[in-house]
Amino acid sequence: MKAILNQLFEHRELSRDQARDVLHRIAASDFNNSQVAAFMTVYLMRSVSVEELSGFRDALLDLCLPFDLEGQESVDLCGTGGDGKDTFNISTLSSFVVAGANYKVSKHGNYGVSSICGSSNVLESLGYKFTNDVDRLKKQLDEANICFLHAPLFHPAMKSVGPVRRELGVKTFFNMLGPLVNPAKPVYQLSGVFDLKLARIYPYLLRDCRKQFKVLHSLDGYDEISLTSAFKVIDQSGERLMEPEDLNLQRRAQEEIKGGKTIEESAAIFQTVLDGRGSAAQNEVVMANAATAISCFDDEMSFEDAIGKARVSLESGAAKKCLEKILSLT
Repeated sequence: MKAILNQLFEHRELSRDQARDVLHRIAASDFNNSQVAAFMTVYLMRSVSVEELSGFRDALLDLCLPFDLEGQESVDLCGTGGDGKDTFNISTLSSFVVAGANYKVSKHGNYGVSSICGSSNVLESLGYKFTNDVDRLKKQLDEANICFLHAPLFHPAMKSVGPVRRELGVKTFFNMLGPLVNPAKPVYQLSGVFDLKLARIYPYLLRDCRKQFKVLHSLDGYDEISLTSAFKVIDQSGERLMEPEDLNLQRRAQEEIKGGKTIEESAAIFQTVLDGRGSAAQNEVVMANAATAISCFDDEMSFEDAIGKARVSLESGAAKKCLEKILSLT
């Protein structure tokens, strides 16, 4: 690790193979926590390169437990986190809305590291039992249109990194990797990222995975469509700058999409929205992100049609039924 750290401290980037190798060695506990923390800290002070991020992704996919969907098409709605905005669980709620619209969702998620409540926190608090049993997950996907892949169960090699990440308590390059290392390798991907530079790196990585994708970044720093500002949508056809008004949705204040101060408060917001009792701001933010994920399945679908499907899923209770079904199956 000393040679790698010296290379990085001299402002020299790692090659893809070097990045892959060092993450394999971190997973094998070849380095102590201080060395791992120093390595992670480098990427808090400078941007990660495409080659480095590709190598890190390769290593995590090498080491993960595979989950073969056997040709079944699904989408993952997964943000990097790390935007520091403390919103309610928008991407997880949007996932259930997509499932309620009769699209398959293989959701990858984890406990919050730099936020109070990640997707795993909120689902666990609602009674969901994590599993890496492929047959059980396929049953959930078949019957509830959604399954949840709790990252630590599929990336056991990264167990040694967890304590260091929690002690640092800030976003690291592992946040950047979350949407790239779903073991199910879904065909479709909606990835929200916290940084515009990273948003422009992501398409190179997703094309490399041969995915149909959309990358989202709100210009005021959210890793999703927040409706609080203009936002970027990047896909195979290029990059677009859009405003909430372009979606026929109202611009919202940041206070309107704040999350809970505890996991319990966050879970209560989650249930309130699925129960159809969410505020207009909460509902519209969820529908905007769900509609963007739905549009990944069909490039010809208008946003108006996609948001119509999302609205019906949420307001009819179909999204809530998907949650109830997946909980019953655990």
